[in-house]
Amino acid sequence: MKDLFSLNGKVAIVTGGNGGIGLGIARGLAGAGSKIVIAARNQAKTAEAKRKIEEEFGGPVMGVQVDVRQEQQIQAMVAQVVDKFGRIDILVNNAGLNIRKIPQEYSAAEWDEVLEVNLRSAFLCSKAIYPAMKRAGGGKIINIGSMTSILGGAKLAPYGASKGGIVQLTRSLAVAWAPDNIQVNAILPGWINTDLTVQARRDMPGLEERVVARTPAGRWGEPDDLKGVAVFLASRASDFVTGTALPVDGGFSIMM
Repeated sequence: MKDLFSLNGKVAIVTGGNGGIGLGIARGLAGAGSKIVIAARNQAKTAEAKRKIEEEFGGPVMGVQVDVRQEQQIQAMVAQVVDKFGRIDILVNNAGLNIRKIPQEYSAAEWDEVLEVNLRSAFLCSKAIYPAMKRAGGGKIINIGSMTSILGGAKLAPYGASKGGIVQLTRSLAVAWAPDNIQVNAILPGWINTDLTVQARRDMPGLEERVVARTPAGRWGEPDDLKGVAVFLASRASDFVTGTALPVDGGFSIMM
């Protein structure tokens, strides 16, 4: 049974893997034996995340500076990873941002930025790694959605649209690439303690208490709460699971 969840010998790319949910997932995959590639813009944060993972789990960990809005940079990143490790087995599309405003106050540029980082990049990264996964005989793609994939928010129009799109992209890629033994699934995190949600609590007074009151688990989530489900979706244990969108939210999305 233990071998079902082993990632020994696997290579995983985690976009936005230098902090928050991405770092939590990267640590989980490393703990299961995977080699880790942290793909992000902030080199200093990436270097610190690389150091922490190597200290905790050993190596190797590779850091690559990439702007996931730029297709050429994504392709260059994939080439670097294949050159170093020879393969890509797992992709976690985690990079994301949010801009909170009521709908009528968004500029077209702000709308485009959120959609580009959260949704377009997931498509571009998935497309870029597809040839390597096909050559390897299969792979796992994990897209990070949100509670806003299924619930609405007054100040979350582009973010919600992007995360709803993540679910549909997941389903489409799952169907298209099933013949290549590539499973594509999404994780829908609830309210997790990250830098993004620290800002959300500043923007929305009382959010902390409202989230706890609605969450059956009675607490906010932590990045480490994503580790187990990420390992499951990255491992052989999920070989017959594809096209799913799995909430990891302490029950937030089912609470009346």
